[in-house]
Amino acid sequence: MDRVDRVNLYKQMLLIRRFEERSAEMYALGKIGGFCLLYIGEEAVAVGAIDALRSDDYVFSSYRDHGHCLARGSDPKAVMAELFGRSTGLCGGKGGSMHLIDVERRFMGGYAIVGGHLPLAAGAAFAVNYRGGDQIVLCFFGEGAVPSGACHETLNLAAMWKLPILFLCENNRYGMGTPVERSVALYTDVSKNAVAYGIEAGYVDGMDVLAVREAVSKAVDQIRTSKRPYFLEALTYRFLGHSMADPAHGHYRAKSEVDEAKKRDPLLVLKTKLLGERAAAEADFTALEEEVKKIVDEAVNFAEASPVPSLEALAEDVYTTGEKGGSRPAQGGRVQ
Repeated sequence: MDRVDRVNLYKQMLLIRRFEERSAEMYALGKIGGFCLLYIGEEAVAVGAIDALRSDDYVFSSYRDHGHCLARGSDPKAVMAELFGRSTGLCGGKGGSMHLIDVERRFMGGYAIVGGHLPLAAGAAFAVNYRGGDQIVLCFFGEGAVPSGACHETLNLAAMWKLPILFLCENNRYGMGTPVERSVALYTDVSKNAVAYGIEAGYVDGMDVLAVREAVSKAVDQIRTSKRPYFLEALTYRFLGHSMADPAHGHYRAKSEVDEAKKRDPLLVLKTKLLGERAAAEADFTALEEEVKKIVDEAVNFAEASPVPSLEALAEDVYTTGEKGGSRPAQGGRVQ
């Protein structure tokens, strides 16, 4: 990658970091309701992986989806408005933090049920094969989803049907407050779960955006060529708690552990590399901070100024069962 591309990766990670920090602030002020799960510390995985995709590939995410959505190119204003529950949000204010979706960019949604979206991603990959396409499906999920039945059923079908899907496990070492060694049998190498189904697997340093991009690029090229799935485990770490209900280090991990992990902050890792190679100067990072701050400020102002959904919107995008058993949109609904 040339200098411009690498600096752009830093900018994307910085945007996610500052967006999430403001989201935490807005949640604390009561302007964002419901659940709010932040991506701080894991930015290198989303940015590095999605940068390796084509625009016509598909992306599925779980409930920690802000970073994936922004990395895919969604408008920060529309994302923040969705968190605020406003009609200008990506989902008209009715999805919220855990259910972002941007079909135009083929970001097929965040899903709150742990492991529940893996079969959906496999379904999209099946559709790609059925239509004779060469797109791939990138499916993000945490290590906490691996023991679920949905995960193993999906791995089995993906291997049997040779689906073009990249299973990207973001192993941040904790499922809510449970450490991985207390919840996953193969916790020292989660990717071996895929090997059991004949799926090739690997792992990557999830705190290094360049390493993630290289690993995903190779995996994606292999999937397109072999028409077989691949499982990649990214070793990462979330600096905040599981959700805003657990904003600090919590009672399940020591502050010293978090501080040690922050020494490999993905922003710091790339910044140090760029400075060391003289690919960027401190002045460049100062300018990026100012640029990103403006983007996030505009997103918050846009969200605050946007209207809440109308009462009529409750009947939109809702389906009911017809008298003869068929499905039809509810009155006022629209089909997209």
